[in-house]
Amino acid sequence: RVIAVLNQKGGTGKTTTSVNLAAGVAEKGFDVLLIDMDAQGNVGASLGVKGEHTLASVLVEGRNPMDVAVPVRGHLDVITADESLAAAEVWLARQDDAIAPHVLASRMTAAMVQRSYQYIVIDCGPSLNLLNRNALTYADEVIIPVTCDYLALVGVRQVLRTIREIDKVVGHAVRIAGVVPTFFDPRTRLARESIATLQGHFKERCLEPIRINTRLAEAPTHRKTIFEHAPESHGAEDYH
Repeated sequence: RVIAVLNQKGGTGKTTTSVNLAAGVAEKGFDVLLIDMDAQGNVGASLGVKGEHTLASVLVEGRNPMDVAVPVRGHLDVITADESLAAAEVWLARQDDAIAPHVLASRMTAAMVQRSYQYIVIDCGPSLNLLNRNALTYADEVIIPVTCDYLALVGVRQVLRTIREIDKVVGHAVRIAGVVPTFFDPRTRLARESIATLQGHFKERCLEPIRINTRLAEAPTHRKTIFEHAPESHGAEDYH
């Protein structure tokens, strides 16, 4: 399964969700590849890993993704990103319109990456750009982390429009695997109303919320997943 974690609004917990989703599935014994699609490189920073080569090398130079992937934990490998991804986006923009959105998919397919992993999780940046179009063209499914406030709900609508556009323009249908409410504080009325709105719209695709949790914010500073940093915390429980 190839899953893109996407919300065009920043600060919704995309990287936290990507890292802990990938780590949690890997803990269950599945082979997982986590791909950082954001030039900020927060996935590598969160796990304390820096690859010799990055995703930009895969996209621009055609380097084999299997050679770029870095083993991080048992069953979990990572393709990291850094500021060179911004230059890769410029390179993508110079390609033919029929080719540009498919570069990631063609590189991954040529290397037969999906034969080596049961799950591939892509942490997308907070924008609608060619990198994210590449992620959605490659992915089968999308998970949308959304904070429990009005503006975040606007971000969800933007994602839904993008998915429809990918289907229309590229001819690739992406399924919504789930909407994940994040930073949920059950004590506030706004949070409860946001959950009710999401549940009303997405029904069973609205997953259980990730409660607001200090341990989740601490974990990246220790270069650990939530399961390593605070396995008994609400954060670990919710992501499990």
